[in-house]
This record gives sequence, structure tokens and C-alpha cells, in this order.
Amino acid sequence: MRASWRRALAQATISGLTFHDLRHEATSRLFEKGFNTVEVSAITGHKTLQMLKRYTHLKAEDLAKRMD
Repeated sequence: MRASWRRALAQATISGLTFHDLRHEATSRLFEKGFNTVEVSAITGHKTLQMLKRYTHLKAEDLAKRMD
């Protein structure tokens, strides 16, 4: 898996991205699509709200739009 990941990054000329970074991205995007906490934790495998929150990085501008 590591060799495949490194090869894919090299072909895409991407540096500094880890496979684990994708989990952060996916978690945030699921929330942006409207999934609730229980649904996201079921998909991502997070067992506690604390860990789920650690992996969630929402965009401030998206939150501001929802407040209108």
C-alpha cells in the first residue's frame, strides 16, 4: 500500500500529503453534504464524538452561509 501511495503521489506531482489526510477531508465533506454525527461516525469508524471532532475541519465561509 505504501509503495502504491508514494507512486500515485509522484505521478500526480503531489508532496506532503499523507493517506491519513484523506480521512480528515472525507469527514469534513460528509458533514458539508448534510450527514449527521451518527451517520458520519458510522462511515468513518470514529467511536467517540471527541475523535470525530478532531477529524472535522469545516470551512468558516460555509458555516457563515448557513447562518443566513
